[in-house]
Amino acid sequence: MKLPTLTAPPEGEPLILYLSALDIAIGAVLLTDRKSIQTPIYYVSRMLADAETRYSMLEKLVLALVYAARRLKRYFQGHPIQVLTDYKLKNVLAKPELSGRLAKWAIELGEHSIEYKPRPAIKGQVLADFVTEVPTGKVQKCLFKQQPPIPSDESQQWTLFTDGASSGEGSGAGLKLINPDGQDFTYAIKLNFKSTNNEAEYEAFLAGLWIAKKLGVKFLEARVDFMLIAGQVSGTYEAKNDVMASYLSQAKDLMQQFTSCKVVHIKRSENRPADALSKFASTSFEHMGRDVRIEVLNSHPYLRIK
Repeated sequence: MKLPTLTAPPEGEPLILYLSALDIAIGAVLLTDRKSIQTPIYYVSRMLADAETRYSMLEKLVLALVYAARRLKRYFQGHPIQVLTDYKLKNVLAKPELSGRLAKWAIELGEHSIEYKPRPAIKGQVLADFVTEVPTGKVQKCLFKQQPPIPSDESQQWTLFTDGASSGEGSGAGLKLINPDGQDFTYAIKLNFKSTNNEAEYEAFLAGLWIAKKLGVKFLEARVDFMLIAGQVSGTYEAKNDVMASYLSQAKDLMQQFTSCKVVHIKRSENRPADALSKFASTSFEHMGRDVRIEVLNSHPYLRIK
């Protein structure tokens, strides 16, 4: 099975956003234009609360934009966003007499570079509408079961090993992902930007979570030999600076997207494959095996630091 690549759009490149709103849910799809082909990067959606279902269509679409800006903050901070919609969201948010929630949303969105354009095609909109739709039966389960039971069957659990390395020669991250059948996938990441050892460790951890999510993993156990990550995720350690706090926030956000995701601290001797990959990636690609996927990142794809 081929792993998805971690190619992030170049910083500053305009991204496209489609919004969708139904009676009971909102959603958004973020895309990039590659050779006149709109390629999806990320999608978000959520159910509406009882009071939110009574919002007007314009209010629901603005709420979808606000939700996307919060969930995809690193993209909104690092790229100009083109919102393609036939609704006059710009006119609504620019009204001087705005008050209440719309005024609050307008202020929140004002920190980003957002341009509103008419929707020229429906391809991206179809995708946005699709991720927002929820079958009626599923709606009832969401409304009346606040804490759906998590299946106890561990047979679907994947295992993730990650490690990061930083030295005078450069920085790298390595990870090993093992599926329930025992098949493993290895990935080496060359960090082509200045990073500390702590940041390299988090880059590896976030990359592992991102790949597992893209593969459709529901049950994940992440095994790390870096006590700082294990301690901060569990709440035992505090993130004492803005950089670590941003990494921790992104990690928790990704972890919440799994049905079950736990982090286990292991000894360094138990993490040798990921450790070796991170060290190889931080120096040279010459010793990599054919089965190792290599990605060069020229900027922080998971974290945007102003």
